[in-house]
Amino acid sequence: MNNPFMLYAKGLAMGAADVVPGVSGGTVAFITGIYDELLRSIAAIPVAATQLLRGRVGQAWNTANANFLLILFAGILTSVFSLAKLISYLLEAHPIPVWSFFFGLILVSVHLIRRDVSHWGPSRLVAFVAGVAIAYWITVAAPMQWSDSAWSLFLAGAIAICAMILPGISGSFILVLLGLYPTVLAAVKGLDLAVLVVFASGCLVGILSFARLLGWLLQRWRDLTLALLTGLMLGSLNKVWPWKETLTWQLDAHGERAPLLQQNLSPAGYAAYAGEDPQLLLAIAMALAGVLLVVGLEWFAKRQSLVAESV
Repeated sequence: MNNPFMLYAKGLAMGAADVVPGVSGGTVAFITGIYDELLRSIAAIPVAATQLLRGRVGQAWNTANANFLLILFAGILTSVFSLAKLISYLLEAHPIPVWSFFFGLILVSVHLIRRDVSHWGPSRLVAFVAGVAIAYWITVAAPMQWSDSAWSLFLAGAIAICAMILPGISGSFILVLLGLYPTVLAAVKGLDLAVLVVFASGCLVGILSFARLLGWLLQRWRDLTLALLTGLMLGSLNKVWPWKETLTWQLDAHGERAPLLQQNLSPAGYAAYAGEDPQLLLAIAMALAGVLLVVGLEWFAKRQSLVAESV
């Protein structure tokens, strides 16, 4: 809160990540140093709501850390509603550079979060391997097709928002697995309030419940939880690998074909499969850009922390 503009920018980055199937806004929150505060603030909302009902407005505001949440979520929502069309276009027109950028971003984030584990004993290694296995299984799971009924949208919102605050598991990709990503993205683009209100209600219920659980786990078994989250992030790299072969397709909300089930290829294998330039040098450059961005964000977050401590 020492720099509201920077907090808003972190929200913008989280929202941009959440729009991309395979990239988690929780990853961005982690690497920008606001993850623990975000969980604490969200978990405190039910208590703040009780205080508000008793007329203690100021106390409720401080309990929920409302300034922090409002600025951050303003950035997230701004990004989601303004970048949905742009990111959809970039993923369709320039998939290799975009996926390469996020691959580099997540890869270096794995290293940074791994350093926060104070001791890598057997239990941490088991949690790490479990995280890798869970994330990898999610990325290769066969998609389902939930209906777009109000109950399905509500439940999908509750599940997806839990994934969105988990580093390494993308809420957008969960929606892809449930077959509801085109429905929700079309609602965002077209401002379909009937769909958005139901989906947002599910998100609210899910995030209030899950943030408290995750915050408690980080407080009680921090090393074990961080090891699991590190594994989740590493396992999710399977989803953001830039070179893919599409095995099956689905129709999106506009009746156009969109990839459904894909498998990873080597750059040479992609060139042979697609008959296109794999853009290897550009892919490496974009991955390095993702690495440099995360390193820069970490440096800036540490610098902010030192400044705050010195005040």
